Amino acid sequence: MRKYVLFLRGINVGGNKKVPMAQLRKVLEKEGFMNVQTLLNSGNVICEIAASANNVKEKVEILMEKVFGFHSDVIVRTDKEIEKIISLDPFKSIKVSKDTRLYISFLAENAKSGLKIPHTTTGGELKILKVTDKEVFGVLDVSKGKTTEAMQILEKEFASPRKRPGEAGKNITTRNWNTIVKIASKL
Repeated sequence: MRKYVLFLRGINVGGNKKVPMAQLRKVLEKEGFMNVQTLLNSGNVICEIAASANNVKEKVEILMEKVFGFHSDVIVRTDKEIEKIISLDPFKSIKVSKDTRLYISFLAENAKSGLKIPHTTTGGELKILKVTDKEVFGVLDVSKGKTTEAMQILEKEFASPRKRPGEAGKNITTRNWNTIVKIASKL
């Protein structure tokens, strides 16, 4: 058995693609996932299964379409990968205020970008602090810009097009750093 963290993209946002977490847990358990836990309502799942990360991704994406009627990209990380991310402590030098949001964007494929890191957007609203192979760490100042605008910047720069014909969008999902810390505490 391997322990995974699943990040489902774009569910329960703005009243769209509604997925009750209790139902998602039951669906996953019925399909052989063990010790299934969900965190918040935004598609964060901790689970165990004897399968590769690629098989888990494919299985959950198929289940989302079959059970809930829509596609949701799933980004998978092992418990060890989450622990490594936490150990980076990427925001240790950031002074947090009421306008500060700390974000980590998870990528399905290796990051490709021409930006010199650290990078601050023209309006100063988003500062990209660090980029690993499959994560982007950013700080948003909401007094200068909106979260949705920052997500568009990250998608444009780092996301790869979906591999599914006819689907728009990118295979990237972003979480607040506090969410990742909570996930790590449950591992």
